[in-house]
Amino acid sequence: MTSFKYAIAAMAVCCTQAVMAGGINTNTNMSVAFGRNLSREGAISIDGVYFNPAGATFLEPGLHLAINWQLITQHRYIANNYELFARNTQNPTTNRNFKGHSLAPFFPSVQAAYNWHRFSFQANAGVGGGGGKCTFDNGLGSFEKIVSETALAASGLAGTVDQSLANTLKGAGMPASMAQAVAANGFSSDQYFGSKGQYSAESFMRGRQYYYGVSLGVGYKVTDDLSVFAGARGVYASCNYYGYVRNIKVGNMPLYQVLDPSKTNSADIELSCDQSGFGVTPILGVDYRLGRWNFSAKYEFKTRMRLKNSSVNQFPSIGNLSDNLAKALNANLLKSGLTADQALAITEGTLSAQTVAGTMKALKARFDKGINDATGEYQDGKSIPADLPAIAAVGVGFTPTDELRLTAGFHYYFDKQAHAYNNRNKLLKRGTMEYSAGVEYDPIQLVTVSAGYQRTSYGLSDEYMDDKSFVVSSNSIGAGFMLHLSKKTRVNVAYFHTFYETKNTEKTVQLTQDIQTHYVANYSRSNNVFGASLELDF
Repeated sequence: MTSFKYAIAAMAVCCTQAVMAGGINTNTNMSVAFGRNLSREGAISIDGVYFNPAGATFLEPGLHLAINWQLITQHRYIANNYELFARNTQNPTTNRNFKGHSLAPFFPSVQAAYNWHRFSFQANAGVGGGGGKCTFDNGLGSFEKIVSETALAASGLAGTVDQSLANTLKGAGMPASMAQAVAANGFSSDQYFGSKGQYSAESFMRGRQYYYGVSLGVGYKVTDDLSVFAGARGVYASCNYYGYVRNIKVGNMPLYQVLDPSKTNSADIELSCDQSGFGVTPILGVDYRLGRWNFSAKYEFKTRMRLKNSSVNQFPSIGNLSDNLAKALNANLLKSGLTADQALAITEGTLSAQTVAGTMKALKARFDKGINDATGEYQDGKSIPADLPAIAAVGVGFTPTDELRLTAGFHYYFDKQAHAYNNRNKLLKRGTMEYSAGVEYDPIQLVTVSAGYQRTSYGLSDEYMDDKSFVVSSNSIGAGFMLHLSKKTRVNVAYFHTFYETKNTEKTVQLTQDIQTHYVANYSRSNNVFGASLELDF
């Protein structure tokens, strides 16, 4: 019985969270030069305005500008296995594969630096956080899991009501065989909920999450080989989540008929929530040159973000369940030949029985609480914590010859300290770690070729993984070239691909007081990025 209330409540939250990319929710592909060499912290270049701002202070005096365009395609794959899925009348197997698709044809960013004497005035603009956008045309496995558990609970409730009906009829003097015959045509019969927990439903999920950032800062050359930087980034978050679960049917009975038969959408779940917020990220950097070596470090402080909800949501209410069951039961009894008074007395006796009345009361109280717990994050007008983590980055560059440059870097994201709703960040084992290495070579004066590698390792746990918002560790490789059109004009072209691992999870599900089962979910992605940029010196 109790799973019935949790089932419908949880369906609401399944429509909510976004699907995020980057270091949990931080994007680092802020330049095309990054795409062709995934290790930028140790380099001194115009995109250092983002990756190594203190190092950009060593660029030649004057104005330096980089305009970047990237095209990004991504797919998300979720493979589920759950025994209740076999009760889906439209697809009676235990395995489900859900695929999300995303296309960002225009992903821009701009870096600019004006170096004057020992000062460097810098600016960067781009989408520095969030998971982009993704659509799951057939919803998510968590959608169907909840519907399947709802169907199981509804069938159990129907069986309890029918058994109480048989007992009430026998208590009223009806022969046992006749009482059982009347009850056999009740809610647990095939024309209504049935007794097998079979179900069907339609679902859909779409999420969009962008954190737009503009940073301003000043670098200063303390000596000819030592520079420092201080700046800040303003971050504006814009998110939208839309999803639904519609036309839920348990057995052969539409669920709305026992919630509010006057409204065919009374059992539908629909979430439409816009979120927006603003935060500021202080940034510090240092760079030191030693002969052919270059060493850099950057620290971005945690960005405190609070997202304000603007929502138009629809969630079902269980408040009328008892009255609607009474009306349906009374109508069935009248069809069986009882008088109006007899039908009313039997209906009241059936639903007031301790096994039914007690269950109904507890069901409503816990259902209402479950709805609030599950959907509280998306209540209209509510402010939600969604911090961006602090980031520590170090890099090293080495130029063994004038034509060859080597770089390596390391990032650590303090994800566990970035406050999320309901402290979900505490479920991580640790923050994200990234390791990178890259090489650039000038085969001729007009061309630079390069390649790079980056390893991204998340501190994931089974408890953290969720098909509504997940990341998986990965290895990325990138390659490309720079054309030196003139001394002051350059063009970058790059492609990089990310090889995502598969994160396998298994969770225990308590179906009833005595029965447990397992829910298996395997997560992965694919990613491709193509980019081109123009760099100008004035």
